[in-house]
Amino acid sequence: MELLSLRGKTALITGASGHLGCALAEALAEAGASVVVSSRTLVKAETTAARLPRLEGATHFAVVLDHMEEASIQRGFLRAEELAGKIDVLVNNGHEPLADDWKSVTAEQFNRQLANGTGYFLLARRFREHAVSRGGGGSIVMIGSMYGLVGSYPEAYEGIATASPVAYHALKGGILQMTRHLAVYWAADGVRVNCLSPGPFPSESAPPALVERLKRRSSSR
Repeated sequence: MELLSLRGKTALITGASGHLGCALAEALAEAGASVVVSSRTLVKAETTAARLPRLEGATHFAVVLDHMEEASIQRGFLRAEELAGKIDVLVNNGHEPLADDWKSVTAEQFNRQLANGTGYFLLARRFREHAVSRGGGGSIVMIGSMYGLVGSYPEAYEGIATASPVAYHALKGGILQMTRHLAVYWAADGVRVNCLSPGPFPSESAPPALVERLKRRSSSR
């Protein structure tokens, strides 16, 4: 575990009160990091931060940050700096979802979904400025998806739920390519940029039949 230790490091994670965000925040805390939990509402951020394990020397913080709004990104990051002093790791996890598939999605909805990627970029750039200004380097983790790498599985959704949204696939593919681009440009600054592309992680509210289909699809690969 010492090889994975984050003791003495501070990590900022967006969307930390959500299904995946909570698990990521807990993992960071279990590795010894101080975690800046961000959410669209302070109450959710504070509740999540209070539940995180605290290894010796770690302190967790809560900030309001909506990655879909540029002004909120700037305010939230500034507040994180004020509370934590320094930020070593940024996890771009926040996501505003979209239910409409290719049959019904509007131009406005499609553009709004892609704006998730804009938020990832703006926050990553703000983090890079912070890292360069303090001369300490840093690590950025973008949360992508297997659907940024492969096509969807129509048979998994048929008769149960709408198709996996085409705008979501376009977004996640774009995040993967943005990761490559920023990684090569920011390497000289000591800022690493990586992307995690997880498979399905359905919440308790997901239709059981869909979960079973996704399980079969995952286990067959």
